[in-house]
Parts: sequence; C-alpha cells; structure tokens
Amino acid sequence: MITVTITNRTAQKASYAVQVDFLDAQGHVAETRCTGAENLEPGKRQHPIVFSHEPPEPKLTPRLTKAQRY
Repeated sequence: MITVTITNRTAQKASYAVQVDFLDAQGHVAETRCTGAENLEPGKRQHPIVFSHEPPEPKLTPRLTKAQRY
C-alpha cells in the first residue's frame, strides 16, 4: 500500500494519471497499478491510496514510476 499525493500546481483544472510499480526483493516489477485525479482545481490536492493485489509475503516495495498531467 502507498498513499500518493497529487497536487495541481497549474492555474487551471487538470487531471493526472499515476503509475505505481510494486517491486520484489530483487528489484523486479511484480505488479503495476494506476491511479489518478480528474478535474483537480488549481492548488488542490488528492491523496489516493494504491494497493497491491499480490499476497502479503514476500514483501513488495512500491515505487512511483510515472505521472502525467492531461
């Protein structure tokens, strides 16, 4: 699980897509999940939570991989 903070630092409404990879102990991607925020007002933030659907063991490490404003 990871909480992602998405902040709109523009002067207009904007939408965001975020990709989070969950890595195993060897650094290999075990799972990829996506989240986002739509029509986020200027200066506003959202804090979506991203969960892995993999079993709790072995422990995976979340890594923010990509973020795109559209």
